[in-house]
Amino acid sequence: MVLLRKEQRVAPVFWEQATDNLAKRDPVMQRLVSQFSESTLHSHGNAFTTLARAIVGQQISVKAAASVWHKLEIALSETTPENLYSIDANTLRACGLSARKISYLQDLSQRFINGGYDETAWQEMNDEALIAHLIQIKGIGRWTAEMFLIFHMQRPDVLPLDDIGLQRAISIHYNANQPIEKSRIQTIATNWQPWRSVATWYLWRSLDPIPVDY
Repeated sequence: MVLLRKEQRVAPVFWEQATDNLAKRDPVMQRLVSQFSESTLHSHGNAFTTLARAIVGQQISVKAAASVWHKLEIALSETTPENLYSIDANTLRACGLSARKISYLQDLSQRFINGGYDETAWQEMNDEALIAHLIQIKGIGRWTAEMFLIFHMQRPDVLPLDDIGLQRAISIHYNANQPIEKSRIQTIATNWQPWRSVATWYLWRSLDPIPVDY
């Protein structure tokens, strides 16, 4: 069973090594690492919170997601599966959540309440195996699972290829602000391995005044 730990902000142990390596091999990364040296990717240390935040953030901007999550935190007082499952749907709608996302969040809450998740086992899974496991949960597709791997599990080499923000940032920084095919993105990203999660975070950071956070 997953134990919901008290929330803490934890930076990846590999962050300094990753940023040094990326800066040495890629001029764009060198500039972004220097520009945004004041902040890092971090985990909240809570699997449920990360998955819930990722569901809230599906298909909306970083700013909009932050606003909805802030309202949700106020409504819940404490973000726990029990509180989220029991809160009135009208209250959730007032926070800016769609009926579909409310359904996803309530299903996620019930699953955590009922137990059956073994985070120790998750640690033993490789990236693709863990993604395949997570997408069996209602409302969690590949993108949401990838956010979980990046932010909670702190896997260093995840490339969320379908992420619109990543696509836009690569278009800006690597393709003269022109549309870019996914195959080309994959080619560019080979130079970032095994730190594609870190490169992705810096590219997101270049787009928004609010750091991406799940």
